Amino acid sequence: MGKVLRVAVVGAGPAGLYTADALLFQRDVPVEVDVFDRLPTPFGLLRYGVAPDHLKMKSLTKVLQRTLDDDRVRFFGSVVIGKDLTVEELRARYHAVVYAFGASTDRGLGVPGEALPGSASATHFVHWYSGHPDVPADTFRLDAEAVAVVGVGNVAIDVTRMLLKDAGALRRTDIPDPVLDVLAASKVREVHLLGRRGPAHASFTSKELRELGNLEGVDVVVDPAQLELDDVTAARCADNPDVQRNLTILREWSGRPRSAAARSLHIRFWTRPVELRGEGALQAVVLEETTLSGAGAVVSTGRRTEIPVQLLLRSIGYRGVAVAGVPFDEERGTVPSVDGRVSRDGASPPGEYVAGWIGRGPVGVLGTNKSDAEVVVQRLLSDAAFLTAGSSQLSDVTTLLRGRKVAFVDCSGWGAIDAAEVARGAERERPRAKIATWAELLVAAHSADVV
Repeated sequence: MGKVLRVAVVGAGPAGLYTADALLFQRDVPVEVDVFDRLPTPFGLLRYGVAPDHLKMKSLTKVLQRTLDDDRVRFFGSVVIGKDLTVEELRARYHAVVYAFGASTDRGLGVPGEALPGSASATHFVHWYSGHPDVPADTFRLDAEAVAVVGVGNVAIDVTRMLLKDAGALRRTDIPDPVLDVLAASKVREVHLLGRRGPAHASFTSKELRELGNLEGVDVVVDPAQLELDDVTAARCADNPDVQRNLTILREWSGRPRSAAARSLHIRFWTRPVELRGEGALQAVVLEETTLSGAGAVVSTGRRTEIPVQLLLRSIGYRGVAVAGVPFDEERGTVPSVDGRVSRDGASPPGEYVAGWIGRGPVGVLGTNKSDAEVVVQRLLSDAAFLTAGSSQLSDVTTLLRGRKVAFVDCSGWGAIDAAEVARGAERERPRAKIATWAELLVAAHSADVV
């Protein structure tokens, strides 16, 4: 066996932990992996992005936990790269660094009135109901009766479902108690799901879409005229089973008679917001009817309508955030790379790599990160002999962090948080109840340190 390859992975979400797992799984090169995250908890989007009622998907944390449990892995939570540790300091202490910190913000609409209170990011809303410590429990009060959700991807579907679902059905999930109280007191009665293109161009999956039609006490309203396809689109989608399933579901809903349900969902295609209006807070959204040009671009028909809403959540794409010392493509919102290696000043030398959304952009499902990580790890391993050649003993990052009094959360600290959440849940006959504030998370993490 050759020298031990020491790798730092920045980001403890699925992309980062799949990268660590791929490094551990191979047997050609001995490895040690340190995983860093600015949050005190691992699992990233799986913990703070997957809806609380998607229990099967959230159970993947058990698989990722096995990676953290490996003796060759250390977790450094609550460590901000670029602040607590510079990239240069990381590179001096590891043979290789993999950036896998995801895409944590969203894209704006770029329309007048977007800054009005009541206009918010769907990402922010997801973080709120997922118990993310950056988003206080009182961020959303849900005193709006009418809500617009802009976007027709799976995140938009999740947000819509959480707005309309009976809070009682969420009492067996890990949703934080204060959020559950807000959802139980919600005044939302009407949600408009808005897509600027037609149903054949929507990016939600049939499984996610179908869940909307099974919400108790909710009427789903779809205009059948919006489901008609032109000849070109029909031909293009004829062999696409995902589109065909979506259309089948939507057409079935469009034929349903309205009932006396307390809540309603209006799915509207071929429309986009062009202005948000209100005095001191959002009161209405101006919608513009759209169509496709001959080249396939979205263009306006010139027809506009206005609907009253008191809350608008945009879900039109994620975007990465720059980290100090790491190259960043502002236009794409990603870390530039060539074949998995990070590009600096037009060159892509061995030593720095990128995996997941921050490298390829916010596309694909969680499982896509696994195959992506495996490809990046193969590139890294092909460089291993070069990376370890002639290297002297690398100093341990722990000494540096402790010298700076950075109260990082290690695997035992995360284990203490996990145990505390499970205990809270047991008291409420739930699998877990999330701890959702920075202060409480850090107290739980460091409780084992108190003698």
